[in-house]
Amino acid sequence: MAALNQTSLQPASFLLLGMAGLEDLHTWLSIPFCLMYIVALLGNFILLFVIVTERSLHEPMYLFLAMLAMADLVLSSSTVPKALSVFWSLSKEISFHACLTQMFFTHLSFIAESTILLAMAFDRYVAICNPLRYATVFTHSLIARIGLAAIARSFCVMFPTIFLLQRLPYCSHSIMPHTYCEHMGIARLACADISVNIWYGFATTLLSPGVDIVLIGVSYVLILRAVFRLSSKDAQLKAVGTCSSHACVILMFYTPAFFSFFTHRFGRNVPHHVHILLANLYVLLPPMLNPIVYTMKNKHIREKVSQVLFRTGQVR
Repeated sequence: MAALNQTSLQPASFLLLGMAGLEDLHTWLSIPFCLMYIVALLGNFILLFVIVTERSLHEPMYLFLAMLAMADLVLSSSTVPKALSVFWSLSKEISFHACLTQMFFTHLSFIAESTILLAMAFDRYVAICNPLRYATVFTHSLIARIGLAAIARSFCVMFPTIFLLQRLPYCSHSIMPHTYCEHMGIARLACADISVNIWYGFATTLLSPGVDIVLIGVSYVLILRAVFRLSSKDAQLKAVGTCSSHACVILMFYTPAFFSFFTHRFGRNVPHHVHILLANLYVLLPPMLNPIVYTMKNKHIREKVSQVLFRTGQVR
C-alpha cells in the first residue's frame, strides 16, 4: 500500500517550460542552439572518424581525444534535442522515467568527460616532465582501463541519484522551468525534505569534478615549472603550444559548469533564465568548441582532417 501511495505521488510526466520569462524569444534562441548542436555533431563525428581510420593517430593523446569526442556527443545529444523540441513547442512533455534517464546520461557524460580531461592532463605531464617514460607508462591497455574507469566512476556517482529522486513525493508538482532534466531541478519539485539530495549533489561535485580540477591545476603547475627550466626557447614554446589547447578546453568546460552549479545552490539573486542559460551552455559550448580547438591547435590533426575532407570532396 505504501508503495502504491509513493507511486501515486510521482507525476506521470513533467512539463518543461524552457527559459521561463523568455518564452517570446524561444524561436530566436533555438537558432544558435540548433547551429551549435549541428557544429558539435559534425566536429566530433569528423574527429572520431579521422582518429579511428588514421593509424598514425592511434597514440595516447589522440585516443583520449576520441574518448572526449564520444563524451561530448552523449552530453550534447542527451539534452539539446529536447531543448529544441521545447523551444519549437513540438513536445514540452517528458515522462518521469525518461526525465530520470536524461538526467542520468547528462551527468554521467559530464563526470566521464571530467575524468578524461584529468587523464589528458596527466598525459601531458608525463610527456613533458618524463618523456623517456611516456611510451612505457601510456600503453594501449592503460588507456583502455582509463576509459573503463571513467565510465565506472561516472556510473557509481550517478546511480544513487535515481533512487534519491524516486523516493521523493512530488504531490502533483509537474511543471519544470528548464529545457532539460537535471538532478536538483527535479528534486526541487518534491514536496518533502530534499537535504539528502542537496548534500549528495554537493559532495559528488566536490569529490568528482572538484577534485579533478584541483589535480589538473597541480599537473599544470608542475608542467609550467618543468617548461621554464628548459634552456631552449623553441622547446619552451613547443611545450606551451602543446598544452594550450588542453588548457582552453578545460576553461570552456569547467567555467560554465561551476557557474551553473553554484548559482543553482547559492545564487538566489541570479535571474532564473540566467541559470537556465548557463546550464545549457555547459552541455553545448564544450562539445561544439572542443573539436575546433584541437583541430586548429594540433597540426597533425589539422592535416589529417584536411586530407579526409579533401578526399571526400574528390569522391563526390
